[in-house]
Amino acid sequence: MKFVKCVALMLLSLSPVLPAFAQEFPSRPITLVVPFSAGGPGDVIARLLGTSMSATLKQSLVIENVVGAGGTLGTNRVAKASPDGYTLLLMHVGQATAPALYAKLPFDPVGDFAPIGLVTDVPMILVARANFPAKDLKELVAHVRAQGDKVTYGNVGLGSASHLCGLMFMNAIEAKLTPIYYKGGGPALNDIIAGHIDVYCDPATGPTPYIQAGTIPGYAITSKKRVPTLPNVPTSAEAGVPKFDVTTWYGLYAPRNTPKPIVDALVDALQKALKDPPLVNRFAELSMAPVEQERATPAALEALLKSEIERWGRIIKDAGITPQ
Repeated sequence: MKFVKCVALMLLSLSPVLPAFAQEFPSRPITLVVPFSAGGPGDVIARLLGTSMSATLKQSLVIENVVGAGGTLGTNRVAKASPDGYTLLLMHVGQATAPALYAKLPFDPVGDFAPIGLVTDVPMILVARANFPAKDLKELVAHVRAQGDKVTYGNVGLGSASHLCGLMFMNAIEAKLTPIYYKGGGPALNDIIAGHIDVYCDPATGPTPYIQAGTIPGYAITSKKRVPTLPNVPTSAEAGVPKFDVTTWYGLYAPRNTPKPIVDALVDALQKALKDPPLVNRFAELSMAPVEQERATPAALEALLKSEIERWGRIIKDAGITPQ
């Protein structure tokens, strides 16, 4: 009888621990790791998301750009972080392509993370320097096929959105371009504006204001339909290259074994942020939109990640790329 009473008292004393634990989080600022350079699309999305999530969490989200190795350095930083909810990762489709591109990853893209939810699907857009000798995508393709590897294109590294987009474009038109490597999307976009490289394929967040201003031409966007911010830029299918089909999706992750109450708190903050009018409006200005609420969940992100690992594994293998 004494033993039963002791156990009952212990259980009663422990029962408020989890709710209190959840209520205490967060008690200090949260680090949101972006595995790419400041000024690039992922950085822009992270800063907008961080501002909106802070309103719910009552703590700031501090952006930390950890650049290198196609995003795997920053991703590994979060994989090895303490699972306490204070170090998060915003990563794009590169989370799914890494297993096919790297022979020895220091992390498991699925097993080493606790998914929080999807954030946005960003269409890619093909742009060129201002004086590029092509008025539309058909002329650009003809020029590339005629000039071959004399045409240069910006590439932010193995597994980056620009690398995947360039890979898909070259496969679609059956031609090769010469890559010029950059440490981030910001520097690559600056060089296309300055005319130092010929073409660049970037998430629409970056080039949109420069296309609107007439600084650089936009040849095709990889969304299913045209976007309101760039009504004169045709879809890749409309422009005559339907196989040029790639979208950069972004997901939010915590390290594996992050307690469920903390994950739940982060999911709640994410879903509220994706309905926040300033974020929604700014996303729209940058030619993207928040995902639907049912996709901003751990289950939806995990399911997409697993399916994309399989899909991109086939694409990369068929392209003859050997894992590094």
